[in-house]
Amino acid sequence: MVAQIKSQYSQGFEIVGDMNPGFERVLTEEALAFVSSLVVRFTERRNSLLDLRRERQSRRNAGEMPDFLPQTRYIREGDWKVIKAPADLQDRRVEITGPVDRKMIINALNSGARVYMADLEDAHSPTWAGTIQGQINLLDAVAGDIRYTSPEGKHYALNNDVATLIVRPRGWHLPESHVLFDGEPIPGALLDFGLFFFHNAHQLLDKGAGPYFYIPKLEGYLEARLWNDIFDFSEQALNLAHGSIKATVLIETIPAVFEMDEILYEMRDYIVGLNCGRWDYLFSYIKCFHKHPEFVLPDRTQVGMTRHFLRSYSQLLIKTCHRRGAFAMGGMAAQIPIKGDPEANAEALEKVREDKEREATDGHDGTWVAHPGLVPIAMEVFDTHMPQANQLGRLRTDVQVSADDLLQVPQGQITEAGAKNNISAALRYMAAWLGGQGAVPIHHLMEDVATAEIARAQLWQWIRYDKGVLDDGREIDRQLFESALEQELNLIKEELGEQEFANSEARYQAAAQLLRRLTLSDDFAEFLTLEAYKQLS
Repeated sequence: MVAQIKSQYSQGFEIVGDMNPGFERVLTEEALAFVSSLVVRFTERRNSLLDLRRERQSRRNAGEMPDFLPQTRYIREGDWKVIKAPADLQDRRVEITGPVDRKMIINALNSGARVYMADLEDAHSPTWAGTIQGQINLLDAVAGDIRYTSPEGKHYALNNDVATLIVRPRGWHLPESHVLFDGEPIPGALLDFGLFFFHNAHQLLDKGAGPYFYIPKLEGYLEARLWNDIFDFSEQALNLAHGSIKATVLIETIPAVFEMDEILYEMRDYIVGLNCGRWDYLFSYIKCFHKHPEFVLPDRTQVGMTRHFLRSYSQLLIKTCHRRGAFAMGGMAAQIPIKGDPEANAEALEKVREDKEREATDGHDGTWVAHPGLVPIAMEVFDTHMPQANQLGRLRTDVQVSADDLLQVPQGQITEAGAKNNISAALRYMAAWLGGQGAVPIHHLMEDVATAEIARAQLWQWIRYDKGVLDDGREIDRQLFESALEQELNLIKEELGEQEFANSEARYQAAAQLLRRLTLSDDFAEFLTLEAYKQLS
């Protein structure tokens, strides 16, 4: 099959992944020819931008701190706006996110949320089978005939009234090793975007919607310019009107928060908003300054959105977006309903309510939840504080944020419970990810890659620097890490039972070994997914 398809693409483009039954629905010659055209035109620019990321990180390692760019001051001070969003994106008060398996897609679209972000990135383990099946599931969802029957015989189908669909492709850093160009893996983002756009753009527009995307992990306006050019090329290739594509960009890296105006400007014909990708933003904070001991953070449970540097980030995002006519989306509530413990459940839901009230009263135009059970709470809060469709009229001219505000280090304690929680969350998530799961309930939270990234990054910091001292005076060292890791493996074994643990022990041991490498290596790994991806099929 590979040899038969290969000759239809651009020279040097080939599929090396298995062609499972049904895959031919999305891996058509025409769709792959389109993807190959994206790869040929844009891979070199993508690679150059990744090199630029590493160059900027080297300068930060040497002591250069991020700041607003002097060469783009004219953009920040200019009087311009993005193009107005279409009708189905004017009210985004509650958005639900999740992976692209069939049951999740149906439940999310039926959840009562205004928007469902179907995630091929942080909530997705990019196995070849899972990625292509996800595209098939999205194809069926757009057609309106997606169905699922559980092993227990329960049937799932779409309601008449469903959420607006937005798709998140992978970040620029992630490869797709099952598709090669000149013998090298292609950018995963181009496969994810290209397949969905090619198969669904016309049908979505015919339904009065459109091809809508969430763009993750940008580190600056040049990366936004690349997406802008990809959108322009893609619309021309499919004979779509200019501006048919709409995108929301996640501000989830430290470099990007200093270039929000510039990102909006570069994508002004396509972009409709920015989102506070708060957990990846926290990971980026650690990663950007991992060479600097003064930036060591306390327990991650102590670093909430009320901390000065995070509050500055979210309020600056609101001010920047509303000045430009773009939506300012709030962050994720990762809590999930806790069954069998009414008191703990009530406490978790109250945390969600407080978080959403802060966002709504600050001026956000909507928020994220990870579970359908949280949609009613988030909806109630925004209905109360935002009876209109959005808050674009709240310009927040009272907000004044400096570079120092965005970089202020939060104070707090490092505790044994915090260290063990990081080990537990990272280990359990990595094991699930290696097994093909991208969104995982852990300790009553719905976790994705960002959680594991924060956890392993903090452990790396704490082991290396003098500030990595527990509140009882003990240092966090390799011995403490190894002991706690072994304890967590034993705890998982007890929870699962001998037989079930035996069936999955290899995966847990692989996750433990990965966590050891990421935590104990002298070099800070850029992304854990780049290391873990080598072990996926």
